[in-house]
Amino acid sequence: MADERNFRSTYYEKVGCRGVEERKSLEILLKEKPLNLTKLTQFCIRFTVPKIHRTVLWNSLLGVTPVYDKSREYVMEQRVAVYNDLLKALKIMRIVDENTPTSRVLYAMWLLEKKQLYLGRDITQESHFCNITKVLLEIFDNDIETYWMAKSLYDYSEEVSLEMGKLSDLTYTILEKEDSGLYIHLKSCDMLTALPLADWYRSFFAGVLSEPALIRIWDKICGGAIKIVVFVMIEILRMLRRRVLRCVDQKSLFECIDSIKNEQETADMIVNGAIELWQQNKGHEYIPQSKVKALS
Repeated sequence: MADERNFRSTYYEKVGCRGVEERKSLEILLKEKPLNLTKLTQFCIRFTVPKIHRTVLWNSLLGVTPVYDKSREYVMEQRVAVYNDLLKALKIMRIVDENTPTSRVLYAMWLLEKKQLYLGRDITQESHFCNITKVLLEIFDNDIETYWMAKSLYDYSEEVSLEMGKLSDLTYTILEKEDSGLYIHLKSCDMLTALPLADWYRSFFAGVLSEPALIRIWDKICGGAIKIVVFVMIEILRMLRRRVLRCVDQKSLFECIDSIKNEQETADMIVNGAIELWQQNKGHEYIPQSKVKALS
């Protein structure tokens, strides 16, 4: 009976479905008062979050809502007030209007809140923030919650930037270990170090993989498992191996990787492989300092 149960759990994991036991466990955790962020983090790390609970879980882990239920209503009232004040100010200053994309509106609000609105345009920063926000807007209906979640995820993104040297080295090391032929080809054609890892890692592959597949990776990232981006990159290259081996320059390589943006089945396979490979190499996981502070 135990073997049959393990087989089912493995099958459900591979097809992206959750077993009844996992859902019940999460529901029990979400009823705890106060919420235990450590246990919720562990759930995110181990399992795919059921869609019905994703809003509550991500809001809790990203610090949008407090762990004490008695404080949640007041905190959200304050967050709504801040959001409305920022939006009103931007409209009065004519920086945004009804035609401004929501992702750009939220980015402008973030700049205004940080008092950086007039410090000059940072295209890289804007790209990362907006790419993250676009994915969140596809997942969640509430723009106010999305704004606060985007801020927290962007904090993670900035910490990824600080760790890019280590993450890049780890990417090359694991790729060489997992597929030496692919590694040698990319290196000999000067394409390995040309990969825009910083852009892809800092935006957590927003705009590279389709949202339905990407969301399962972001479950792990909300749990603080930033290092998983390395394994997503490895699996992208391995999944596209035949196509990549035909590439002889950076342009053809980027076009090859860009082609998977609308290939849902390919994206699902990449995510499945990335999670499996990441689970095999979870030692010395890097957890963002902001996440460590929230759990302490």
